[in-house]
Amino acid sequence: MTLYHVLGAKQFNRESLDEIMQLSKEMEEVEKSGGSDIFNNKIMTTLFFEPSTRTRLSFEAAMSRLGGKVIGTENANQFSSAIKGETLEDTIQVVSNYCDVIVIRHTDIGAANRAAESATVPILNAGDGAGEHPTQALLDLFTIQKELGTVDDISIAMVGDLTYGRTVHSLAYLLANYRNIKIYFTAPENVQIPTYVKNYLEENNVSYEESDDFQAVAKKVDVIYQTRIQKERFSSLEEYQMASGRFIIDNQLLEQLQEHSIIMHPLPRAGEIKPEIDNDKRAAYFRQARNGLFVRMALLKKCLKADS
Repeated sequence: MTLYHVLGAKQFNRESLDEIMQLSKEMEEVEKSGGSDIFNNKIMTTLFFEPSTRTRLSFEAAMSRLGGKVIGTENANQFSSAIKGETLEDTIQVVSNYCDVIVIRHTDIGAANRAAESATVPILNAGDGAGEHPTQALLDLFTIQKELGTVDDISIAMVGDLTYGRTVHSLAYLLANYRNIKIYFTAPENVQIPTYVKNYLEENNVSYEESDDFQAVAKKVDVIYQTRIQKERFSSLEEYQMASGRFIIDNQLLEQLQEHSIIMHPLPRAGEIKPEIDNDKRAAYFRQARNGLFVRMALLKKCLKADS
């Protein structure tokens, strides 16, 4: 598989996903053995116009584990020439001169695609507003495969903020490449899954169901993919409060879950998974976060076409 930019989940097919999953396994072994120096003459720039912890640090760790260097800013809205009025396109054209790959997170849907049109190096989308988060979705797939042994023939509940939850959108698109998938969308009324996501699933013959009965859904699924109600995405506090606190994973909900099932979350959490759940073997979200390192090592290796 040839890979240059990573812009959205729809660019991947089953063959390319299988290749990334295998390479991610290999990168896990590379990391365990102390890393590699294949990128000892490479530089990665991180341009983050929105806050990030896991995505930015795991990308930076991935580059470092493979011997590369990192430059950039975690608050590009304030600490780049964007504050002076420079366009994203101009910023990307300039920054392309200084590095071999750019990882970008932006407030605007489609920003990564705009960046790719101006860049002379690979662009990796680390989240574009309420649009997509393809590298998160890839690490989510890797986690499901590691935890359950397969991504085919599974059922998954996507819970919480499904309107603005870019991780949900990207994961739904990726799951369309797998066999016999059933998705349950469970969300407050004002943050339901967008029609364009449902249309894509229908076009690809993926079975889905919308339900607000979290207890009933939890009994049926192999994966609960819980998400945070994103306060920063709402236009008013009243709208946020309508969605907040509706679907919580606590000990009572845990009793409904099958023994083999897992609980995932892209993190950060904000009360929707109680800390009392953390020690249960089915709580996979911290293992999920660690898997991001291996998947992002794999993506960098593919995009920078490193052979060793």
